[in-house]
Amino acid sequence: MIDIIVILAFCAMLMICIAGGIAVIWALAAGYVLFFIHGLIRGMSAKRLLELSVSGIMTSKNVLINMMMIGMLTAVWRASGTIPAIVCYSARLIRPSAVILITFLLNCLISVLTGSSFASVATMGVISMTIAMSVGADPLLTGGAILSGIYFGDRCSPVSSSANLVCTVTDTNIYDNIRGMVRTSAVPFLISCAVYGLMGLSGGMGGDVPDMTGIYSQGFRIHWILVVPAAAILILSALRLNVKITMLVSMLVAAVLSVLIQKVTPAELVLVFLRGYRADSAELAAMLDGGGITSMLSVMAIIAVSSAYAGIFDGTGLLKGMKRYIAMLGRRITPFGSLAAVSALTCMISCNQTLATILTNQLCAELVPDNKKRAIDLENTAILIAPLIPWSIAVSVPLAAIGAPAASIPAACYLYLVPVWNFIVQAVGRKTSGRGIDPA
Repeated sequence: MIDIIVILAFCAMLMICIAGGIAVIWALAAGYVLFFIHGLIRGMSAKRLLELSVSGIMTSKNVLINMMMIGMLTAVWRASGTIPAIVCYSARLIRPSAVILITFLLNCLISVLTGSSFASVATMGVISMTIAMSVGADPLLTGGAILSGIYFGDRCSPVSSSANLVCTVTDTNIYDNIRGMVRTSAVPFLISCAVYGLMGLSGGMGGDVPDMTGIYSQGFRIHWILVVPAAAILILSALRLNVKITMLVSMLVAAVLSVLIQKVTPAELVLVFLRGYRADSAELAAMLDGGGITSMLSVMAIIAVSSAYAGIFDGTGLLKGMKRYIAMLGRRITPFGSLAAVSALTCMISCNQTLATILTNQLCAELVPDNKKRAIDLENTAILIAPLIPWSIAVSVPLAAIGAPAASIPAACYLYLVPVWNFIVQAVGRKTSGRGIDPA
């Protein structure tokens, strides 16, 4: 009984913080104290609980390093002009008759390169919404296409913070995971392309596509060589080079370009790495400001505290009762269906991908004991379900950035087609296996 009370108290803390606009980290800190006290009540010593906490945090050290590097990488890509150049060249591909489909595909591209949904929506998302509005596209449909696109790469980019988090909590290889993600989302991706293509054809849109180069040329020299840092990510990832080395090479190339092309001084570059890029003009600042180590501190704190939970949960067995119910549900609706239901619940409570991913993995580790399979299942549920929760920051921030209505969420078909498709595949596979038929 006390276990249920403790978990409910923790959920209440999260909801109070969310309702009051208080940073989630404070609820997590209070939750840590709550779980620590629960461990003492269960007869564990304070020393042992601290040891469990430290061991939990140590399991996340690699992802914490990756988060810091991702913050530095996205900042120097801004300063070097890499992101502006990619956006300018990509925007030229937009055609009024296919603006919804091209918006989806371009946001997919940028999110794969940056590994960040927020960075993608602040650049290509804002640009594509501006262009779509200028040619008479429906903002609701455009918003859905942007949401789908920015989370395409947020899910499967080698430099994505969420993808690296999943690798860490499941102890898997990111390139193996990416192959699995591509395989399990190929059909939903093609269906999404067809849907967005039909949406564009139904509108009768026209008008001129504005030239975005003029906006970015206010603060940058735009040159093709600026895409080299992004190309380095793609090439080195294809060669399966260690993701830290991949990011470091791209960072160094972007830093050199910042100094040589954009005339950023070494002292300014240090500040970019630390606090992120800051544009001189308000127009550019709205689209480009961000990145840096400081931008990742909140996420890193959430990961560290949540990882400390994981250690205490293992030691106290706090989640054993919930795991039994999850296993029972898995026998009824398939393990994937049960994991998806847990993901939806954790996303609704935590309102962010990071905590939802860690909690779902903790709760479903025994339900899906195969680490590689659980990693893909997490990518196909928690990572994509979070932006479907209207009050989650995973969707509220992007929609606010592009000025799209909340009604855009149903138009983000890729986000729910992936989990639905994988549920159907696994349900059919289990049914055919039960009849003695090989689903392959």
